[in-house]
Amino acid sequence: MKRIVVLGAGESGAGAAVLAKKQGFDVFVSDTSKVKDQYKKLLDDHGIAWEEGHHTEEKVLSADEVIKSPGIPDSVPMIQRLIQQGTPIISEIEFAGRYTHSKMVCITGSNGKTTTTSLIYHIFKDAGYDVGLAGNIGRSLALQVAEDPHEYYVIELSSFQLDNMYEFRANIAILLNITPDHLDRYDFKFENYAAAKMRIIQNQTQEDSFIYWNDDPVIKKELEKYDIKAVQYPFSELKETGSIGYIEEGQYVIEKPTPFNMEQEELSLTGKHNIYNSL
Repeated sequence: MKRIVVLGAGESGAGAAVLAKKQGFDVFVSDTSKVKDQYKKLLDDHGIAWEEGHHTEEKVLSADEVIKSPGIPDSVPMIQRLIQQGTPIISEIEFAGRYTHSKMVCITGSNGKTTTTSLIYHIFKDAGYDVGLAGNIGRSLALQVAEDPHEYYVIELSSFQLDNMYEFRANIAILLNITPDHLDRYDFKFENYAAAKMRIIQNQTQEDSFIYWNDDPVIKKELEKYDIKAVQYPFSELKETGSIGYIEEGQYVIEKPTPFNMEQEELSLTGKHNIYNSL
């Protein structure tokens, strides 16, 4: 039986453990901090072994695969040992993606992620779609896949989550902006952080869509490095070459795939940054 060790027993870790157990793996959860009561109960209810306050080296290093909480940096000694011995380390989102064929709408960016993710989720829900909210907000994707599956998922992704995603595919990838953030996790190199954000488009096919802010100089520069397979939908504040979404004469204008207009003042979110989030 394949052994999965989950490092970190928060929302994503506990959810990943439940899904791994359901899929028939031998599962162990380890957290150097104290585990919250709600997650202790979740793990106990599913008969999953766990520890808190430390990592037991032999139990962790015996894993066939490790699911790592996004909050744990690679510089941690235990992660370094796992890397040295060649143990695959993945994120909870990567793991969950293996066990669902649902459509994934994924949002990343240095700013505006939560607002945009919440707005898209609200629109889907209001329109009557069977949709789950996951990633940095909502319940963990893995737990929903295991116990409360949905046809669509709207997922907020941080660069830390994207770091340990390899096969996962976003059907719709949304990149809001890239500004210097969390550089301590990226060897203080902005290009490493930018590359992490661009992982949102990896594995996309011609059937998928990539939505991004056309006026972000960093995104523009990054795009030149990639052979993008997905259909591109750039947006900008004002109408410009290439953009399919913009503001014109006080209206939100979306040119394709389905033409759509909406009065700017009809939108409940105010402020310039919310123009981009809304587009």
